[in-house]
Amino acid sequence: MSARLEQEARFVAMADALALASNDVGHVLRRLDDWLGGLRRDLAGHAPVWPGLREDGEIAREARALDARMNAVVGGWAEREADLGRAQALAERFDARIVLLVFGKFNAGKSAFCNLLAERFASHGSQARYFHIEDGRIVQTPERFVEGATEATARLQGVYLAERLVLLDTPGLHSVTGENAALTRRFTDSADGVLWLTSSTSPGQVQELDELARELQRGKPLLPVITRSDVFEEDELDGDIVKILRNKTTDNRALQQADVQVRAQAKLRAMGVDQGLLRPPVSVSAHMAREHGQSPAALADAGFAGLYEALNAIVGPAVDYRRRKAAEMRLHHLEEHVFGALQAEIAPRLQHLDATLQAARARLEPAASRIAAAIWRGVVPALPGLLQDHADSADARAVCTAAARRLTAVAAHAVETVLGAEYRLDAGLPRVCLSLAEGVGYERITLDGDDPDVGPSLPQGEPLLVGVSHERLHAALQDEVQRWANRLADHAAAQAEASLLRLADGVAALGRVLRDAGQALDEAKARLRTQDG
Repeated sequence: MSARLEQEARFVAMADALALASNDVGHVLRRLDDWLGGLRRDLAGHAPVWPGLREDGEIAREARALDARMNAVVGGWAEREADLGRAQALAERFDARIVLLVFGKFNAGKSAFCNLLAERFASHGSQARYFHIEDGRIVQTPERFVEGATEATARLQGVYLAERLVLLDTPGLHSVTGENAALTRRFTDSADGVLWLTSSTSPGQVQELDELARELQRGKPLLPVITRSDVFEEDELDGDIVKILRNKTTDNRALQQADVQVRAQAKLRAMGVDQGLLRPPVSVSAHMAREHGQSPAALADAGFAGLYEALNAIVGPAVDYRRRKAAEMRLHHLEEHVFGALQAEIAPRLQHLDATLQAARARLEPAASRIAAAIWRGVVPALPGLLQDHADSADARAVCTAAARRLTAVAAHAVETVLGAEYRLDAGLPRVCLSLAEGVGYERITLDGDDPDVGPSLPQGEPLLVGVSHERLHAALQDEVQRWANRLADHAAAQAEASLLRLADGVAALGRVLRDAGQALDEAKARLRTQDG
């Protein structure tokens, strides 16, 4: 056999007799189940609470929306679990084979590539059986993949090569919708490695790899294949200048392969994907191989010797992936549909609510100042009238009782006006007690009043002196109003802050739950992809 076909023969033989024993990943699956159970408990145990906040207030509405969204995300896990079961069942259909996903945009030459590989297997007396997916079923078909300008895969299709290999061709992974999208995802979940076909006319359009993010993040090996690696050159034929299609030169192919390698590495790095998954790119021209009868020389010149060497090299990593596939599928389900959903839906809401709470706390100090000012404005201008009302009796106790009653009412209104939209201050305000210092025309009087809204009464029979200096009494009352205005304002702000802090503690606890869950899942992934699993 020609040395040029040795790699091809080796690949065909491998596809017939590959050993595909699976690893025991039961212990990994149990750890992942434990992780999910722990996450459920932690989320339920740290549901946000907002006592002291009005249900119709902005902060409580945001907290309630967070709680509702979290319940919806957790509630949707069961449906996603069912999807995983269907994907696993489909993967079992290919359990005895290595599945390589053939991915590429329109006009990347996927169909010609797959057909030529099928022809090469057939030339070695090995089977090449085509199939497509119809109503979710694998249907055998004698039809080859359609090639040429009309090549635009509208359905899932594939080809069995020998006993142990499947090439799976899919529509654009982001272009499918509805039920076909779910079906496509289930089939791509079954793949063990990826062949990324990119045309040499514009090779290595790395944005295409975004569509492969799911597969690459699962640790599937990636082989870039530069297709249509040929070029039209002018030549003279019978005196006429004609255009002839030729293979690209070795140097030209090497430059393109190096360029694709560098840009693909950068893209994987930006995607947070292990660059070790990337295999060295290869270049082929299916057209030139066929044009020259698929002879050993034609195949070698068209790049297929290098392709088979690369395919032989990717089989090992693909087999490694297949052996842990059940755990990888479970892990990725948890990463994408469980933890990923929490990160996408809940983490931003937690951050936004935390910012809302910080802003609300920052507003409390100026709010307290406004409350104190409102109390001052509502009480002090009324003091002269209160003094005048009791001028004849010179009854200091009556003056102070009236002032305390007014101060209580004004304070309640001020607190409600400034904080009532967000806070439910059920504990109320401290009872007002005006204590007048000596030197206002009286002995020292601590007025607790006999009004239930003011406080307990003075001892019976305590003398009240006459000859009050209204000026001194007015000044003393002003000082007391200021002291109580500040005290009442600070008390209301402290109650409001306590409500904010309790909710903030819950938000922080949920943030820690997500952080710890993410770290634990990353650790599980690292263990899975080491030798000991």
